[in-house]
Amino acid sequence: MDLIERIRAIMFSPAETWREIAREPAGPAILLQAYVAALAAIPAAADFIGMTVIGYVVAGQGVVRVEVLPSFMAALFTYGMAFVITSFQAIVIYAIAPVYGARRDMTSSFKLAVYSFTPAWLAGIFLIVPGLHFLVILGLYGLYILYKGVTPLVLCPPQRAFMYAAVATAFGVMAALITGFVRARLFSLPGIL
Repeated sequence: MDLIERIRAIMFSPAETWREIAREPAGPAILLQAYVAALAAIPAAADFIGMTVIGYVVAGQGVVRVEVLPSFMAALFTYGMAFVITSFQAIVIYAIAPVYGARRDMTSSFKLAVYSFTPAWLAGIFLIVPGLHFLVILGLYGLYILYKGVTPLVLCPPQRAFMYAAVATAFGVMAALITGFVRARLFSLPGIL
């Protein structure tokens, strides 16, 4: 799998790409090593640079830069939690499959979780500039990518596919928000969350 080509394909041609992914033998370990490891580094690195070099605007304090060590630890935490959240998302996709008439398949659930996070990881580049943080909302394009994938990968009936994808995405978003809150508290990041 060529990483750049896969990113382009899943972002711009998800329906066709899911059919190709469905035929691939890649399991969770390969996906974590070859895909998640590379893409999850984008938001972690961008946030680290944004916190230490550019800084955050904090009400009443102006621009605040975070020291290197807490920023680095927060970036490592963010990076590590990307693996946890992706795995959690796969478990949710697997667990709720029967509710939506889909088949339970952990490998396919993992593929769905991994590739549907692509827009969120790419949108993480906006963490480098504090004024652009709101653009991480573009990561919600992953809902559409997941929606396009649940029928070919876990055989979800098309009429139930959107709700299945929406519920799974909601769990992923909640996990990411909780992680962000915990990260801000653990590393005492000023004015963040």
